[in-house]
Amino acid sequence: MDERSVLLVLHDVAPQTWADYRPFVAAVDALGGVPITWLVVPEFHHHEALTAHDDFRRLLDSRVAKGDELTLHGYYHCDDQPAPRTPKAWFMRRLYTHEGEFYQLRQDQALQRISDGIEVFRRYDWPLQGFVAPAWLMSRGTRQALRQLPLTYTSDPQHLYRLPDFTPVNAPGLVWSARSAWRRGLSKCLSDRREQRWQAAPVIRLGLHPVDMRHEFSRRYWLETLQRLLNAGRTPLTKAAWLATQP
Repeated sequence: MDERSVLLVLHDVAPQTWADYRPFVAAVDALGGVPITWLVVPEFHHHEALTAHDDFRRLLDSRVAKGDELTLHGYYHCDDQPAPRTPKAWFMRRLYTHEGEFYQLRQDQALQRISDGIEVFRRYDWPLQGFVAPAWLMSRGTRQALRQLPLTYTSDPQHLYRLPDFTPVNAPGLVWSARSAWRRGLSKCLSDRREQRWQAAPVIRLGLHPVDMRHEFSRRYWLETLQRLLNAGRTPLTKAAWLATQP
């Protein structure tokens, strides 16, 4: 069997969410040799920009030095555009998520926000290869903007896309909806089935969110799943490192 990998990805990384992630990251570090991809939001929900949190920035500095990857994850991670006007837009922006920051941005708006995020990474000397839109939602204008920027990949729940051409690379991912007990139960059932189906897949992504860390049931699932995939012989890599191994 060809070498198989597992990618551990933390979404919505910001000073406000670090308290949720801290115990889990400590548990992962205790396993030894598991790099993490951190999806960093420069100014989460328009509050407390990274520039105001020296300690948190130093933490991210230390993770880069450790071999982890930092990825740009939107800029504000909230939908701050005018109210939706169609049933589809209302469903996507009010029922599916309130955080689809790039769902309807024009090209110039998306270009400005992503460029501002790139500048934050440059300011702190953080290597940057990838951009992930909040909730994986991207307008046509966002896709056009990404074709103009010095980034190598973006992603959706089941693929990575090489930029600037959006060449798809299959990369199936597990992700939970953990806001309520019934959602957590359903998420576990679906994830268990998908993990079984993807046993021979070259890669499995584990996409964690801060809310997952607030419930012992989901937090334990992610740690046990990571350990199980490692014990099955999967090599832990960051997203950029794994993509670099693909033809």
